[in-house]
Amino acid sequence: MDELGIRARIEDEIKRFNKFRSGVLGHKQDKVAIDVDVRNYTKYLLREGTLIEKRELLSCLQSKLFLKDKKITLE
Repeated sequence: MDELGIRARIEDEIKRFNKFRSGVLGHKQDKVAIDVDVRNYTKYLLREGTLIEKRELLSCLQSKLFLKDKKITLE
């Protein structure tokens, strides 16, 4: 994920969500920060994200996408 140039964006989004959660919803932040798996979050965005989120994520890809046997791979 580092080479795709999106890890920093996703980590910033996670920080923004945690700030929203503690500020607006009143949830206390645990002393041990919850480590969100960037790869799983990316999969979640591709499945459940808005069209804009998906486009932003895919625009960061520097490789070509290939579809073969119903599987998407990077070049």
